[in-house]
Amino acid sequence: EVQLVESGGSLVQPGGSLRLSCATSGFTSDDYTITWVRQAPGKGLEWVSSIESYNENPYDADSVKGRFTSSTDKSKNTVYLQMNSLKAEDTAVYFCSLWSEYGAYWGQGTQVTVSS
Repeated sequence: EVQLVESGGSLVQPGGSLRLSCATSGFTSDDYTITWVRQAPGKGLEWVSSIESYNENPYDADSVKGRFTSSTDKSKNTVYLQMNSLKAEDTAVYFCSLWSEYGAYWGQGTQVTVSS
């Protein structure tokens, strides 16, 4: 069974930083993409960042470029979303998802609240 577990969300002040983790298990292929999306209160899903397994290059949305980026530690089967210079509008539930030729898998989400 493929599982993705996010962690690291919390309350943080504007301008602060957080690092979210997405721990994966049960997936054996080497070809996949991990994508971070978020859902702010009352809004739809918004793509944040993706990272491909074969080249580990991150692709970040314009709304977060220069502040957020993905990275991976394959030895730990974990993908990270480093978030710096956080703003109130970054408040959302953050989800990681794994996309491959075998299907898409989602984590349960982790809450990030940016507030003073």
